[in-house]
Amino acid sequence: MTTPVEQLLERAHLLGADPRNTNFAGGNASAKGTAVDPVTGSDVELMWVKGSGGDLATLTEAGLAVLRLDRLRALTGVYPGVEREDEMVAAFDHCAFGLGGVAGPGQTQRGAAPSIDTAMHGLIDAAHVDHLHPDAGIAIAAAADGEELTRRIYGDRVVWVPWRRPGFQLGLDIAAIKDANPQAVGCILGGHGITAWGDTSAECADNSLWIIRTAEAYIAEHGRAEPFGPVKPGYEPLPEEARHERAAALFPVLRGLCSTDVRQVGHYTDTPEVLDFLSSERHGELAERGTSCPDHFLRTKVAPMVLDLPADAPLEDVISRLGELHAAYREDYRAYYERHATPTSPPLRGADPAIVLVPGVGMFSFGKDKQTARVAGEFFLNAINVMRGAEALSVYAPIEESEKFRIEYWELEEAKLRRMPAPKPLATRIALVTGGGSGIGAATARRLAAEGACVVVADRDLAAAEKVAAEIGARAHRPADVAVAVQADVTDEAQVARAVRQAVLAFGGVDLVVNNAGLSLSRSLLETTMDDWDRQHDVMARGSFLVSRETARIMIEQGMGGDIVYIASKNAVFAGPNNVAYGAAKADQAHQVRLLAAELGEHGIRVNGVNPDGVVRGSGIFASGWGASRAAVYGVPEDRLGEFYAQRTLLKREVLPEHVAAAVFALTGGDLSLTTGLHIPVDAGVAAAFLR
Repeated sequence: MTTPVEQLLERAHLLGADPRNTNFAGGNASAKGTAVDPVTGSDVELMWVKGSGGDLATLTEAGLAVLRLDRLRALTGVYPGVEREDEMVAAFDHCAFGLGGVAGPGQTQRGAAPSIDTAMHGLIDAAHVDHLHPDAGIAIAAAADGEELTRRIYGDRVVWVPWRRPGFQLGLDIAAIKDANPQAVGCILGGHGITAWGDTSAECADNSLWIIRTAEAYIAEHGRAEPFGPVKPGYEPLPEEARHERAAALFPVLRGLCSTDVRQVGHYTDTPEVLDFLSSERHGELAERGTSCPDHFLRTKVAPMVLDLPADAPLEDVISRLGELHAAYREDYRAYYERHATPTSPPLRGADPAIVLVPGVGMFSFGKDKQTARVAGEFFLNAINVMRGAEALSVYAPIEESEKFRIEYWELEEAKLRRMPAPKPLATRIALVTGGGSGIGAATARRLAAEGACVVVADRDLAAAEKVAAEIGARAHRPADVAVAVQADVTDEAQVARAVRQAVLAFGGVDLVVNNAGLSLSRSLLETTMDDWDRQHDVMARGSFLVSRETARIMIEQGMGGDIVYIASKNAVFAGPNNVAYGAAKADQAHQVRLLAAELGEHGIRVNGVNPDGVVRGSGIFASGWGASRAAVYGVPEDRLGEFYAQRTLLKREVLPEHVAAAVFALTGGDLSLTTGLHIPVDAGVAAAFLR
């Protein structure tokens, strides 16, 4: 027989796996049962409920809050009223059951922090409770005549609950409604979502799904065919290739605008639902009404910024108009804040939009990291679906602006933000690493990601790049939120442009570039062919130039500065035998650092270099024949080459790819923010290569 916790997790995963049922990290589910009190040895009634910030689809036992039911329900005796109900959240901590931290065998762990919806689950007299945010359910909840629609669709099996901000009083309201309506299986919460219950976990899940699917079927059968109105001429979606080309051209500009207050990462969405909405006659009017469910506008702000030009408008006109609209949006948002802020309100968090809609092209969403930006876009897609359903049956009528402000600038939400860990040094930075499929490039990509950057792993060998990107993203909810792989032969101008475009479409722009792609052939002067010379200069001198040129253009458009780092070599300054083509190409790279530092400084773009030597272990260059050639030059076995290089250094230590990656981070992590035009040797000390 399964335990209440096992039943709860199974139900949460079932409901959370389908986006029609609820959004990412939205909604919660609970189960009640008994456990042994370790103090008294007697059974005690407990409730397990999804904790604050968790996601139903991926919920684990550690993500559950565990509370004593007797204490939770006893809070009704000390409830100070709706004006002070926020105080009740702190009281939940006194209802916790189990041990803090990591519990040992046979011990109960307290788990996650309780969410604001905890009272709803605890006060309802049912063993299992779900609270969800399905698009179809919110369409009813956000319709102007939602109460009548609820009666018409469900009869007396589902009860209408007028809008009330989530909290203790809402829990009391729903508990009273359930007691007064024993025939009901759930509620439609005005402007919010649905709540369902059951005596068993299966019954609760069935009731939740019945409410959702019944709403979907009613909208499909009775809704108007074109709730957004006819297509607006000139606002139809561009063909895919032209659409993505326009998106890539606009994204860095938009990211710069939307990072006016705080640097953001971006996400691009051009699903049919978004493009259809933006092509409609009424999209501007409906978007202006803003989102509906509290979970939505916490992530999307109260309304998006909408471009009011046709899809094929000249790019220069679009960019100019976006600047005007952004300035107006910031003024309007500040006015919204000032209309509703009180002396105790949290300070304004930033006036930039989180969602930008561009007809014919798609939706651009922004956040503190890729996941936050992606989820913001998903939530606005939910809002579009809600608008469609509400307008199909009635009139889309989200909650009042003042109530939206009470949610967005809720002190409880502010406290949640304060509890979040400090951002990592490279958070919100987007890094492109060439030659990222192996050796120094792979180590650098891993280090930059570990320090918080979104990483684009570029390599001529796409499979190698994909392997590194997958390793980096393995622990993320979605690996592509952390790292993506792109194929790029850096000698090919078109491939470089395509790789940079892919980076822009993935994350919104580029901030940090590592020119690492390289190869080497060890030849004497007389043995060096034109092909030897051209191949090495094409990859390192030409390739670095092409990558720097394409990415500098993006950085300038963003207007947020940036970093370009060249992985040069000790051989850029050290004259060794049988190395003319490689040494000359590396010297070219080293001087590009100085030239570009002088040219790009006015844009806040810093250009620096790293000069490694003897990086044998894990190196793609050494594995491809360079190691054997150098070993022959120095008269040592190839498998001892790393040791040989170490012994000729001042520190007598072997240089590893991770050491070079550490130097890249040192240059870009913030402590050397006033340094440009510098080369850092990472060679364990080679006196002949000291910079002069």
